[in-house]
This record gives sequence, C-alpha cells and structure tokens, in this order.
Amino acid sequence: MADRIAFQGEPGAYSHQACHQAYPEMEAVACPTFEDTIETVRKGNALLAMLPVENSTYGRVADIHHLLPESGLHIIGETFVRVHINLLGVRGTRLDDVERAISHTVLLGQCRNFLRAHGLSPVTGADTAGSARHVAELGDPKLAALASELAGEIYGLDLLARHIEDTSNNTTRFLAMSREPDLKRRGDGPMMTTFVFRVRNIPAALFKAMGGFATNGVNMTKLESYMVDGVFSATQFYADIEGHPDDRNVQLALEELGFFTSSMSLLGVYPADPSRR
Repeated sequence: MADRIAFQGEPGAYSHQACHQAYPEMEAVACPTFEDTIETVRKGNALLAMLPVENSTYGRVADIHHLLPESGLHIIGETFVRVHINLLGVRGTRLDDVERAISHTVLLGQCRNFLRAHGLSPVTGADTAGSARHVAELGDPKLAALASELAGEIYGLDLLARHIEDTSNNTTRFLAMSREPDLKRRGDGPMMTTFVFRVRNIPAALFKAMGGFATNGVNMTKLESYMVDGVFSATQFYADIEGHPDDRNVQLALEELGFFTSSMSLLGVYPADPSRR
C-alpha cells in the first residue's frame, strides 16, 4: 500500500501523468471511476488518490466537489499538469495516412484548428488513454488518437504530431488525498487551506461571511457554490485560501466565518504547488 497511488482512468491518462509528476516513486493504480479511486484509498489498497478538480479551459470537473466532502479523505497536496495533446498512430504510420482522430470529446474540442488544417474527422472515444489503447488494438493507420505522450509509450504508438492543442496554457489542477490529514507546515513555501461551508439562512450571510477574509488580509483563490441533495435552497460553498489555519489572520477569518455559517468542514491543508505562481 505504501507505494501505491490511485487515479481514475486508463493507464496513460492525464491523471496517470499527474501521479508520475508529483509522486514518481509510487506505483500508479488505474481505477474505473472517481468513486472507485476514493474507495481504493479508503480500503487501504493505496496510500493516496490523485483527483482532478479543475481545468483552466473547461472549469471544474463535474461531480468532484460533491464527492470530496463525503469521501472521508483529506487533501495533502496539489499539482498542476500542463495538458499537452499529441496525435498518436500505429507503428510506421505517417501523418498523411491518418483520416480520423479519436479521443474524449473535450480533447477533440481543444484541437479543432489542427484537425481542420489536416482534414481529420473527429471520432468520440470514452477517454483519452482508452482511445490510444483502441488505436493500438485496431492497428488501422487511418485512425489516430489524441492523448498524452505517456499513453503513446504505454501502448506502443508513434508520435505523429506533438503539442497540437489550440491553447498554449491548458492546465489541469489535481489534488492528492490521503486517509489521514496532514496539518503541519511543509517546506518553506506558502500553504493552502481548503474547506466547505454552508451559510446560515439570514440576509447577506455570504457577504458577511466573506468580510472576515477581506478585513484580515486572507486571499481567497477560489469560491464555488453548488446545490446539495437536489434542493435549490441548500447551497454549499467550496473555498481555497492562501495560508495555514495556525496563521493569526486565517484564525480570525475562520472565526468570523463561523458566526454566519451553519456548518464548516476542513478538507485539507497543503503546500501550494510552485506552478500556482
């Protein structure tokens, strides 16, 4: 268990790349769903889970904010993965041989300019690494996959075109999660604190709750709302702030938050990834 980290997707997925990038010494374990990834850690079959939470182009990952508070896991780290997209074909294929490109619909949308310029028809696949595996198994030079270079290495595909994404800064943020919290300061760099909360049913509760962060100089880098239990009037907020709960200004801000919330749960305290800056 001590050297295993779980991720959602096929081997070669960008989540797999995040595992290699952040924890190269650990064995990465592929899981079919986010729930399976979380459960693998909860059962003790892996030490950590690597979960994507947001993408710079497409925003937050669907459903993940609902899963995190109920997961029983704690955030102990973050990593940012630059999403480079590559065209991968069966061995010996030339770019001119390719007529169709298969991948997850999100990646297809991120390579429209390249596909149009080379006259390639998009084909929707279940996911990125699974599309690479499908191309390798099919062995058809007319079909290529859009995926990571890691997927190409795993499935024995040739790199036909490198870094073909339309935008130059497409990045996904991942959170590393553990069964046990780690609230101590780590390293010399800045720390991040993540929590969820619900405001009390009083006028301007959210405005008042946020006031403590402003007056105490705490930078809130993310605030997102989402419904809980399918009820429009039940709204939960997910927040990231810069700082550690032991910092005096963070203490004061969280104390003030408590006056205007019906519940608050700390999800994790962790070093800010250098890529954040």
